[in-house]
Amino acid sequence: MVIASAAIYGLLERREGKIHPTELARRILRPTSTENEVKGYREAVLKAPDISDVYKHYRGENIPDDETFFRNTLVDTFHIPQADYPDFKRIFYESLEKANLLQKHGDKTRVLDVSEEIPHPEEKSARIKKLGAEVAVRAGETCFVMQPFGPPHGDYYEKIFKPAIEKTGLLAVRADAEIFGTGKIIDQVWRGINAAKVLVAELTTRNAYVFYELGLAHALNKPVVLISSNEPDVPFDLQNILVIYYDVNDPFWGTKLIEKVAENVLSALTNPEEAIFKTAAP
Repeated sequence: MVIASAAIYGLLERREGKIHPTELARRILRPTSTENEVKGYREAVLKAPDISDVYKHYRGENIPDDETFFRNTLVDTFHIPQADYPDFKRIFYESLEKANLLQKHGDKTRVLDVSEEIPHPEEKSARIKKLGAEVAVRAGETCFVMQPFGPPHGDYYEKIFKPAIEKTGLLAVRADAEIFGTGKIIDQVWRGINAAKVLVAELTTRNAYVFYELGLAHALNKPVVLISSNEPDVPFDLQNILVIYYDVNDPFWGTKLIEKVAENVLSALTNPEEAIFKTAAP
């Protein structure tokens, strides 16, 4: 069996002074089916130090094309030593390929999200709490949601976006529901975007209003968490920003998206350069 060294965490254990394979290792070494073998590798990836953290960060997203950006994220966010970056990158790719966690979309490489296949609810809560501890959120600070209002996407506000944003400690705001009243609508939208600490944009269907509001947010150098159910709805010039992709055919898509949005909102607060339109960044 060939497996990247960092991904064998959880495959060996010491008993009576000797090294023995764990039950997980036995499932990988002697799988009863190809499906069980893949599940074993995936569980090993989720247990591997550092690799699991980087996987969870990028799950449901494309790995950045920009080599410098990817390296800086690993070094600055995950504290991978600069000198170890080439080896870590190679091991990371090999481990995820072995676990069938990488998927090609044209010239992009997407990290599949299988977090609900091997549930660790306490781990997910701890991850969000850890991210939240690094962010100072004041009472009343907002996250502005830009999305189509018609069904089914309009329904995502109450079911997905609001619960996700509330996990971060921010107040969720959507133009039609919270800030529309008397006065010019565009003035209210501008104030809502301008006041927001971070924003969320649902790009699915390429809604004109969403893209207009997104342009305002980028002009203000605001960090925006981008979301789409498919690649074609994300304009080419936005693909240098991290995008959360979701699949409504996945039975766990709603739960996964809530967790991922919460994590990315917190990440955008701690590392806004990941969520700011690069040509607009100072």
